[in-house]
Amino acid sequence: MKVYTKKGDKGTTSLDCNDFSGFLKLPEGRFDCSAGQAGFPPRLEAYGTVDELMSFTAYLRDNLDDTPRLSPYRDDLLAVLDHLMRAASHLATEGEAPKYLPEFGPEKALFLENRIDAMQSTLPAIAKFTLPGGHPAVSLCHICRTICRRTERIVLTLSEQYTVNEYIRQYINRLSDYFYVLGRRLTEDFNVKEILWVYDK
Repeated sequence: MKVYTKKGDKGTTSLDCNDFSGFLKLPEGRFDCSAGQAGFPPRLEAYGTVDELMSFTAYLRDNLDDTPRLSPYRDDLLAVLDHLMRAASHLATEGEAPKYLPEFGPEKALFLENRIDAMQSTLPAIAKFTLPGGHPAVSLCHICRTICRRTERIVLTLSEQYTVNEYIRQYINRLSDYFYVLGRRLTEDFNVKEILWVYDK
């Protein structure tokens, strides 16, 4: 099985992932971005941006040492990667989700809420906005957070035209909050000063 299909040579692609996954048999769907369309279809943007988010999430995880102090976050992020892969498979599928797609229910967002609450309970309260920086892993949290926000906007656009699993929308919303709180938690774990936005009028 060849990795390249040559379908993108003339600006076309297919939503058929069967060649790659072995268990996803998605309906064939094509678009032609050379036909004067403004941008890409929201479905392609949605699962493509989730793919981008997965890559940066993995990069963030790789920047955390496998130590007792940081291993819980590594475990979290591995679970997030699984959740995002599930979300992408649903976003790439038009119509009602077939039975062979992996499940995506409310427990995924609940997982994030529990982890957010656990981390936040250990952090000092702040009344100002925080700025990215202080440590590479903290900055990566904010990169993931902003990509996640972009993903949320794209999924919202997609949901205005097609039916989207409501639990995926909830999850993406909570996930950006998770990355924000994780960034704050890591400033404590790496013993770096949190950068607060203080401005002069």
